[in-house]
Amino acid sequence: MKKYDYLVVGAGLFGAVFAHEAVTRGKSVLVLEKRANPGGNAYTEEQDGIRIHAYGAHIFHTDDASIWEYVQRFGAFLPYVHSPAANFRGRLYSLPFSMRTFRQVWGVSDPTEARQIIERQRKECGVEVPRNLEEQAICLVGKDLYETLIKGYSEKQWGRPCSQLPPELIRRIPLRFTDDANYFDDPYQGIPQDGYTALVWRMLSGAEVRLETDYLAQKEVWDELADRIIYTGPIDAYYGYALGALAYRTLAFSRETITLPDFQGRAVVNYTDTETPFTRIIEHKWFTGGKSVDGRDLPYTIITKEYSREWRPGDEPYYPVNDAENTARLQAYQKLAGAESRVFFGGRLGEYRYYDMDDTITSALKLSRKLLEP
Repeated sequence: MKKYDYLVVGAGLFGAVFAHEAVTRGKSVLVLEKRANPGGNAYTEEQDGIRIHAYGAHIFHTDDASIWEYVQRFGAFLPYVHSPAANFRGRLYSLPFSMRTFRQVWGVSDPTEARQIIERQRKECGVEVPRNLEEQAICLVGKDLYETLIKGYSEKQWGRPCSQLPPELIRRIPLRFTDDANYFDDPYQGIPQDGYTALVWRMLSGAEVRLETDYLAQKEVWDELADRIIYTGPIDAYYGYALGALAYRTLAFSRETITLPDFQGRAVVNYTDTETPFTRIIEHKWFTGGKSVDGRDLPYTIITKEYSREWRPGDEPYYPVNDAENTARLQAYQKLAGAESRVFFGGRLGEYRYYDMDDTITSALKLSRKLLEP
């Protein structure tokens, strides 16, 4: 069979960016993807004129002008400002935490008064060194915001009480004392006009792509076909879970077509009480301004409910559980990876870390410069 310069395992953003960089430098590249489509969890598909974010909402945002310029080489972006809301027992609250939120929670309109409430509740916490997520969150934003908008969502997302979650899960919580409802601070933000799948296919142009191909099922065969291997799958799976499986949270999705022109008036609403079994609802048409992909008003809409649960073998791994036990196990796997001479690990699963899309691209470009530039 043909010999390649690079074998890229995984056609998500990391693999696609590396493949593009290698091809533009004249390298031959074979890309293997286990799923039936490229794009990883950013994969989008069309259903009844609505573009669906099949694996959860993906909004591209960055503060790096060079990354914004880079991603736009592969397709135009629609302007989009992410303004989600939180539903707590039937009442809606604005996200991120801003004066809109403070009015809804406390009925205050004076930023000074809102600051005073938060500072008083911080002091009442009485904790100098937070030992868990609960103490960390209360020390950052006070008891009211924690109990209404953080506690239930976090416990559903991670499957355990906040008092048992590490404080590192919430390093900071943005507080805005203005009415700005833009969830991200990044100056560059948007969604690909024709979806992430089309964008990733353009990145893969010039590479040979084989879908529905499980690299690990015939690893020795595929390894013989390339001089170097870029592996973006789970690092523990690469080593046959020899040191034990790394823990993840996974997601389940329930998609519904609803015969209403508008269900929730925005793309994302988080459900922050523990009584509601799902973590959020996505209404997909709002990623394209509440209309169909070709600009039509529709008498129906499509929503997806997300449910978080513990990862089990066979599930798609989403969120790494970066506690002490898993960090130690990851370091042991990284020691094995460091001894590899022609295999390089990258991306969310290969590095066992949560990446935003711009961070994924940055990381892939860094590796491409290391390997491809003299």
